[in-house]
Amino acid sequence: VQLQASGGGLVQAGGSLRLSCAASARPISIYAMGWFRQAPGKEREFVAAISRSGDNTYYSDSVKGRFTISRDNAKNTVYLQMNSLKPEDTAIYYCAARLTLNTAVVLTNQGYDYWGPGTLVTVSS
Repeated sequence: VQLQASGGGLVQAGGSLRLSCAASARPISIYAMGWFRQAPGKEREFVAAISRSGDNTYYSDSVKGRFTISRDNAKNTVYLQMNSLKPEDTAIYYCAARLTLNTAVVLTNQGYDYWGPGTLVTVSS
C-alpha cells in the first residue's frame, strides 16, 4: 500500500487542522492505521491509532481530548482532526499502516509496515 498524507500547514495556537492520509494500491480496510509525529530534534512519537474497522482507537496522553482519528474505508482514507492546537504540536506528521487480521490498534513505530512521506504542521503562538 502507498500512503500520502496531506492537510498540514501553518495555524495559530487554538486553531484546528484536519490531516488526511490517502491510500492507494490496496484497500485500507485490511490495515490498522496510525498517526505519528516528529518534531525538530526529537524522536518520532505515537499520536493516535485506529483498528481496521474503526471500532477501536487509542491516543497519546498529549493529544487525548483534542485530536480525533477516524477512517473512511470506502474512500480509502484515514483522518486526524486536530483541535485546540498548541505550539508543541508543531511537527511533521506521518501516517502508517499495518496489515492485520484482527481488530487491535498498533501503538509502536516498529508495529507498522508502511509509512507515508509526512506533512508539516506548524502552530504559532
